[in-house]
Order: sequence, then C-alpha cells, then structure tokens
Amino acid sequence: MNNSRQLAGQLIMVRVTGTGLDAAQAAFLNDNGIRAVCLFRQNMVDAAQLARLNADLRALMKAEALIALDQEGGAVVRTTWVPAPPSAMALGAADDVDLARAIGAAVARAVKSLGFNWNFAPVLDLNNNPHNPVIAERSFGADPIRATALAMAWMAGSQAEGVACCVKHFPGHGDTSVDSHRDLPTVDKPLAELARCEFAPFRLAAASAPAMMTAHILYPVLDAELPATLSRTILTGLLRQQWQYRGVVITDAMDMHAIAHRYGAGHAAVMALAAGADMVMALGSVAIQQETIAAIAAAIDDGTLAMADVEAKLARLAALARNYPCQAPAANVSHAQCDDAGARALMLDAWRRGLTVRGAARRPPSGARVRLVVRQDAVGDGVSEAGVPACAVAAALARLYDVDSVTFEDAERFAWNALPDDGRFTILASTSRLRYGPHARATWKPDLHLALWNPYQALDIAAPALITYGFAAPALDAVIAWLDGSLEARGRCPVPGF
Repeated sequence: MNNSRQLAGQLIMVRVTGTGLDAAQAAFLNDNGIRAVCLFRQNMVDAAQLARLNADLRALMKAEALIALDQEGGAVVRTTWVPAPPSAMALGAADDVDLARAIGAAVARAVKSLGFNWNFAPVLDLNNNPHNPVIAERSFGADPIRATALAMAWMAGSQAEGVACCVKHFPGHGDTSVDSHRDLPTVDKPLAELARCEFAPFRLAAASAPAMMTAHILYPVLDAELPATLSRTILTGLLRQQWQYRGVVITDAMDMHAIAHRYGAGHAAVMALAAGADMVMALGSVAIQQETIAAIAAAIDDGTLAMADVEAKLARLAALARNYPCQAPAANVSHAQCDDAGARALMLDAWRRGLTVRGAARRPPSGARVRLVVRQDAVGDGVSEAGVPACAVAAALARLYDVDSVTFEDAERFAWNALPDDGRFTILASTSRLRYGPHARATWKPDLHLALWNPYQALDIAAPALITYGFAAPALDAVIAWLDGSLEARGRCPVPGF
C-alpha cells in the first residue's frame, strides 16, 4: 500500500456495516490507514454490543481514533436506550444556559461510556424558515445571540466530560426549504443579512469549537458556483482567513444528493479538501470509499493537494484526537449501567421545562372520553429516528382517559368530518416531521393538538396546541403531567410566529 493512499485514508471518515467488525472491514480500515468512523442506529443493538464494536474499532485505529455519532437530542439520537435528551428547540423554549450545559454534559457521559469521543452536535443553524424540512426543532431558535449562548453552553458541558463537539452546518442551514440529502439548497441573501443572522453563531463559536461541519448549500453572494463544502472562498477565505478558525473542518456526508449527484464522490472529496476541509465524510458503499481514497491519493501524488497542506490537516485531526482521546469502554457495559437515574431525572426536567402552550388549550378532565387522531405509521426522514408509534401515544393517554384511537395514512386524504359526532374530546397527535397540506389545514378541527415533533405543525392546524419539540418517552410523560394538571407549560417557543 503506497504512502499517499495511507495519507488519503487518514483524511476520510467512513461508516461500517453491521453490528460487529468483520475481517474484511478490519482489513479495509487497517490497509488504508483509516482512523475515523461514524456509527448509526443500524450499527447498534444494545449497550454491550456497541461497547464491543467501539472497543474493536479503538484497538484497530489506535490512539488517534475518532469514533463519532449524531447524538443531538430530540429526534436525532442514535443510542436510544440512554436517557433521552431534549431537542435543541426544547432547550431554547426553556431558555436556561445552565440547563443546556448540564444536558450537554449528560449526553457526553452516556456516549463516552460506550466508546465515542466525537459527537456531531450541537446544531448552530438558526431556524428562521418555518418550511425548513430538516432542521426545525434541531435548532436552538432564531435569535443569533440567545441560540448561540445555549448551544455553546451545551458544547461546554460535553467537552468538560471529554467528548469533542462538532458545530453544524456551517455557514447555516436554517433558512432553506430544501433538504440537502435530496437536492442542493440555495441561501440567496445579501452579505450583511447573512453576517447578522446565519453566520453569527458560527463566527461566535469559531474561537472555541473544536470542529465544524460544512453545509452542502449554495451561498451566491459568496460563491455563485460551488456549495460551501466545495468552496475555497467560504472554507478558507471566510472561515480560516477572516474568522481565524483553527479547529477541524469536516464535511457533511458526501453521499447526499446535493454533492454525489453533481460532482461524483472522488472528485468532490478532492474539491472539498482543496477548498479547506480537513476530513471528508465518505459514508457511501465500500466501492465509493475506495473511489474516494484513490482520488485523494492521486491528488496528493500529482500535487493538487500540496503535502504541506495535507500535513496541516493531519495535525489538526491528531490534535482533536489527542485533546479528546478515544477510550475503550468498560467491559460488559450494560443497558442498566447506561440508564443513569440522575441523567434520566435531568432529561425529564428539561423536557418539562420546554413544554409550550399555544392558544387557549383545555385539559379534558381525568376519565373523560377522548378520541385520538394520529398517524398510522412511525416514520423517520433519513436523519432522525422514526417517530413515536400511534399505540404509544394511545397508551400514554390511556393513563388518564377512555381513549378511542383513529389512525390515518395520508393526512391530505383523511376526512375529519367523518369522525363520529359523539361528544368525545378530540386530540390530534402529530408524530412526523412533515408539515400539513392544504386539506388538513382547512378542514381539521381538533379540540387539542399535541405537536410531538415539528413545532411548526402547530401553525398548520386551527386549534390550541401543546408543543413538546420531540416525541421521546419523557416528552410524553411531560404531556401527561400537563394533562393531569400537575405541570404548567411555561416554555416559550424561540422562533417567530408563536
């Protein structure tokens, strides 16, 4: 294996298949000098299995291993058996930097115990577009100063526990109506407006964030041709030179349609590194990863990527691993060991403090006859985990009420006026990220709307709403506490329109 290929392998992060490290995968990582892996839900069965996998990865990749995951909170979590952290917007609604710091620390303790040393969080995007299909409650809010203060407190908590953060998605994914997993979004605003809004959190974080993830988004005022991930004007000119950022720059996943369908994996990887990225997230198939390594190695050999530049990238990556060392998890770690009672109580308190009422919401009395209208299936969106099943919502409400459940498959075809007129108090539970269409907005009339994921759905339905900013079990527990009168909802939604 030639030296340039080993260097190339150190500049990419890959994913592995399955729940164990087989001989072929181990050989691929070893032969190519790869030291960075990102794990997803499909790599995880339980605490013991995940700890074994991470221990094997750590043993293979040695001291400079970077083992990462997306454990933001809310719907974007991968280890689903640890105490469920609130989403960023739930923390924005609670508006308490000490609480945000404590949550960041608790998340870090949980993932560190399983062998991770890098968490792709917190999100610094300002969700200033209510039609954003992929950010929404993942954002701390719309105000640059307050959202950044909460995010930086979360980050400080994580890093105090020894887990590196990676703020994302530079220079801002909040004001988009297109998901970069599916197409190339554009944020076409004057520079002064970008500086005041989208750029502000990242500029404020540049002095302390150990890593920053790029956005596959076009910003025409800065670069009319290339998305941020591939733009030297943005990654080097703005981030490195103007803002003097010295941390690691890693791309978002390069298999997203915004990049893969336009530039090709290998070519795009070289473009990103030449633009100023330190590491390329090559999460496609092994064949795509091989193509990426070969393209980077060729670019090193022919001087497209200067050796001095490559060495600077490797030094930044080595410093990240040195400052946040990857530690092998304890042997025989179990679910019970991950289920820390103090963390669970903290998470529940945070979900409760974010709970938000919109409109004159009424609580049906205990024992009342209610009708639950809820989506039939629990779906994810490629980034988030699947939403809460209808049966789980029904079971939660059944703690207080006589519940009749009605499920729908397609909101735009569901006939609300066909529901029985039998005096039941009607509760709509929204359990997907998708905004409602014109039919639902015009005809659905619940007595109470439980917005259990995307808060903007509360704007779609003409009814009082209780907004949780997420669907984890403690969020449902907070809903029940509000319904039984033992909890008041004091959260304030941190985006306009509420």
